[in-house]
Amino acid sequence: MRYHALACDFDGTLAHDGRISDETADAVARLRKTGRRLVMVTGRQVEDLLAIVAAPVLELFDLIVAENGAVVYVPATRATRTLAEPPAPELVQTLRRRKVEPLSVGRVIVATERPHEVTALEVIQKLGLELQVIFNKGSVMLLPSGVNKATGLAAALEQIGMSMHNVVAVGDAENDHALLASAECAVAVANSVPTLKQRADLVTTGANGAGVRELCDRLIANDLRDLAAALERHDIPLGTDAGGHQVRLPAYGAVVLVAGSSGGGKSTFAAGLIERLGERHYQHCIIDPEGDYTEDRGAVVLGDAEHAPSLSEITEILEKPRQNAVVNLLAVPLEERPRTFEGLFARLQEIRARHGRPHWIIIDEVHHLLPAGWDPGVLRRRDDLMGLVMITVHPHHVAPPVLAAVDAIIAIGAAPADTIHSFGEALGEPVPAGAGVELQSGEAIVWWRSRRQPPLWMRSIPPEEERRRHRRKYMDGELEPDHSFYFRGAEGKLNLRAQNLSLFLQLGDGVDDATWRYHLKRGDYSRWLRDAVKDPALVSAIEAIERGPDTPAGEARRRVRAAIEHLYTAPSEQV
Repeated sequence: MRYHALACDFDGTLAHDGRISDETADAVARLRKTGRRLVMVTGRQVEDLLAIVAAPVLELFDLIVAENGAVVYVPATRATRTLAEPPAPELVQTLRRRKVEPLSVGRVIVATERPHEVTALEVIQKLGLELQVIFNKGSVMLLPSGVNKATGLAAALEQIGMSMHNVVAVGDAENDHALLASAECAVAVANSVPTLKQRADLVTTGANGAGVRELCDRLIANDLRDLAAALERHDIPLGTDAGGHQVRLPAYGAVVLVAGSSGGGKSTFAAGLIERLGERHYQHCIIDPEGDYTEDRGAVVLGDAEHAPSLSEITEILEKPRQNAVVNLLAVPLEERPRTFEGLFARLQEIRARHGRPHWIIIDEVHHLLPAGWDPGVLRRRDDLMGLVMITVHPHHVAPPVLAAVDAIIAIGAAPADTIHSFGEALGEPVPAGAGVELQSGEAIVWWRSRRQPPLWMRSIPPEEERRRHRRKYMDGELEPDHSFYFRGAEGKLNLRAQNLSLFLQLGDGVDDATWRYHLKRGDYSRWLRDAVKDPALVSAIEAIERGPDTPAGEARRRVRAAIEHLYTAPSEQV
């Protein structure tokens, strides 16, 4: 199950004219029975809700985020947690003197109605307060800077051990933008403001509570699987193909086998993938039989060469949504690893059943844990294998029931065709042609078996440390003479050597226009970058300039420089 929680706005979404209908309450109750958690996220104050919503209905919700993200209330215990500072007394006093009515003051929020936003802004500016003005159709809310429904929901989810990646959020108004943007799936009811509908993954056909009922029914029926194509923005980048297009991994559900010869780059590929999962806050758990991930800076390493970690230790770490784990099994004897892994995987599945995470389980040296002769009893259901990356040298050394669930094979090393053939041989099924190329470092063949697509060449995205080394090498390093670029011109009168990108840009600015355009129109720049720098994204950008309409030499120089500097001198998160 992908979605373990539903976050609902109140006014205009759950409720119409301040009332939740019996039919909507019943739909929410049905959803709760599936084990999903429910969070109400509203601009109202808790006291307002208690006065207009019956206690049994409020208690359908695990938590209520009130005051537009500033307060978290627990209906079952009536406990309240305030997440920001109370309003300054002088703010309230001044607004009252200025005859701002109605005026409501909560634990944090100060609320009024249009057109008093003009007066409110004047008062905030005059008093020198760090406050923001948030609109909710006709309502005007004053809150501390940075407080919104998304920050409130994040605090609430942390309280119940849930991740934003397992949340569907539904709303209708301007103040729901942050809420929908923070959730894995964004839904707008039919009566929503147009801008919210534009950013939503789903717009219900029903308005208000009818839209919520529709959403609940779809969650119960198929966990919104039919919306998967609308959520490609969450996909994890793997690399770029020969045309410079990004190759991506679905953020949910895929089973991936990374295989190939020792020293071919599997560990580097895995490090880059793990890095990008961490950047996007997808919780991951690495099963490490050989102690190769002891320096993973984004995770807590459990176990060492002397002591295997306990299941309780692993559970305690993974209960925290943003905490990743490395489970080091080096202390477990080789012959005991398959049985140890079965117990560990069963525990991970229990955590997933409750929370929908860890989102990804990465099994290194999978042939040690799920060998070909082993009957993996805990892995018989396809749903148990979702969100799984397995790494091995030889696919035929892995249990066939596990191989049968693989969606994508990423073959790395000098002989990808042999790797894919080994996979097919282990399952007794044919494999496609088209992988018979010799790969260089950083390259891979991707075969989407479940999509019945032919093998695809890819240059993978390296981990950040390697990218930094790559940028330093090609921007300021010393390329060999036969890998350098030479500005010679049409008649060969020049012989200016650029042994890195910095010198290429410097010399390119200095040569005459005729020489610059000669190399540009011949495609020499992209050819050199393809052969020496081996960066498909940069090659694609330069090719577009070379093949584009004629432009003055100065403009062409500027565009080439901008393309290189964007990729090789920009901050690392943009590369």
